Amino acid sequence: MISPTHDPIRVVPLHVPDEVTQLTAAPIPPPQLTYRGGHLLTAIEVYTVFWGAAWEQAPQSGLMTSLNQFFDFVLTSPLMDQLAEYSVPGLAIGHGKRTGTTVLKATAVPHSVRDHQLQQLLQKETAAGGKLPAPTPQTLYFIYLPPGVVVTQGGGRSCMTFCGYHSDIGGNLFYAVMPYPGCAGCTGGLQPLDALTSTSSHELCEAVTDPVPGQGWYDDQHGENGDICAWKTGQLGNYKVQLEWSNRVGACV
Repeated sequence: MISPTHDPIRVVPLHVPDEVTQLTAAPIPPPQLTYRGGHLLTAIEVYTVFWGAAWEQAPQSGLMTSLNQFFDFVLTSPLMDQLAEYSVPGLAIGHGKRTGTTVLKATAVPHSVRDHQLQQLLQKETAAGGKLPAPTPQTLYFIYLPPGVVVTQGGGRSCMTFCGYHSDIGGNLFYAVMPYPGCAGCTGGLQPLDALTSTSSHELCEAVTDPVPGQGWYDDQHGENGDICAWKTGQLGNYKVQLEWSNRVGACV
């Protein structure tokens, strides 16, 4: 069980060239995710949230459309079938769906935002009278930030220590935060859409299998299934996705 003082790994780290990783990586035991008894998103309902009016202007408007099309595809794709190995009795992981999308543009977007501010925004907009639908036990809100906005979470900053993350509020409201990939460490040599679909698939698979970080499928040294395979990508249909750790195969697939 994760110590209450330990902050579980749940971020997409910056891209580091393979040769650097090989030179700096210290020997550690091979990954083996174990189930900690927590909630799983067995029939995930993704709701995309694009923060700021910039998403209604080109080129972000086209990117927004493409990201919604990506979720429409990926949530019934072989990627979700792969996650079925993390089913447990009474909690069978299957396909999901995208339930909607919203551009939140009424409030000016700051150049820097903290995770707790995004939590407050999400709680406000999902409450009665808000612009977002109320959460269900299967809802995952994907919050996409416009270019130029830095987010701070767990002592780290986007484009300095991470490229995205997922978390929860009170164990019953689940969300992922996707900063715009405005630095080399968060594009990994990919175009913006490919970088975002790769990091989004990373957080999607982690949220399905470990929605309350550290209480679902987790490895105390390696983190979640996406962390183990960070920046190892493959092509799925028309989209770039990240490979995910498979306990069954013992590799990133």
